[in-house]
Amino acid sequence: MSGFLLQARPRDGEEAGQLIRVGFTCSKKLGNAVMRNRAKRRLRALAREILPTAARPGWDYVLVGRPKATVERGFADLRQDLLHALDRIHGKRG
Repeated sequence: MSGFLLQARPRDGEEAGQLIRVGFTCSKKLGNAVMRNRAKRRLRALAREILPTAARPGWDYVLVGRPKATVERGFADLRQDLLHALDRIHGKRG
């Protein structure tokens, strides 16, 4: 996606549960600490809004910030990016 990278994997066996786990990472490539923190705040807000209804229980998700795009891209565009990425991951391509 343009605004971030989404990584996902299903948990297996004993580790699988009904919870959705999510992580966030923003490297120094994004900029100074202020920019990295802003990017993580935006990713957290995005996940808080979208993942409870669109993600699958028993999966782990990691949102990785991209230089400039995560901070500069409109929030509505990031929202669409996440929904599209989840559709692709879970096989609802179209």
